Amino acid sequence: MALLVLATIPAGAIMIQDGISRSLQNTLFIFHKNVGVLLLLLIVVRLAYRLRNPPPPEPAHLAEWQVTVAGAVHWALYGLLFLMPLSGYVRVRAGGFPIEALDALGVPALVPRSDALANFAKATHFWCSWAIAALVALHIAAALQHAVLKKDGVFQRMWPGRA
Repeated sequence: MALLVLATIPAGAIMIQDGISRSLQNTLFIFHKNVGVLLLLLIVVRLAYRLRNPPPPEPAHLAEWQVTVAGAVHWALYGLLFLMPLSGYVRVRAGGFPIEALDALGVPALVPRSDALANFAKATHFWCSWAIAALVALHIAAALQHAVLKKDGVFQRMWPGRA
């Protein structure tokens, strides 16, 4: 999921720039929209898995405030990873635009055509992108602190089979 999210960021930033060729812009829009649909499906599966399979408890040596902040950041990331593709979907469908993968599968639009709804979803998508960027930066900084400075085993818990 992280690689897919990271791939959508430059695509999303470049596709809205003035002066790029229409062909490149169309390719980036198609990529961004369809990867967004995939991410929405993956985050739903991931949230269902996380709710049924909670992570192991945090190490006992962590301060209570660190455990609280880590939990809040993780759930905020989950929420934003759900809200980003959802708001993108609403923006595209309410704006009357196609989502090629869903259209090819015959999936109908689940929201009505509405400029007001499309604009609200567009603003939501924009502001959530900044929020997720800030939380990802915070998450990376905390991970590096545990990996490089503290060397306390917290960083290793993020990798499968090492918790």
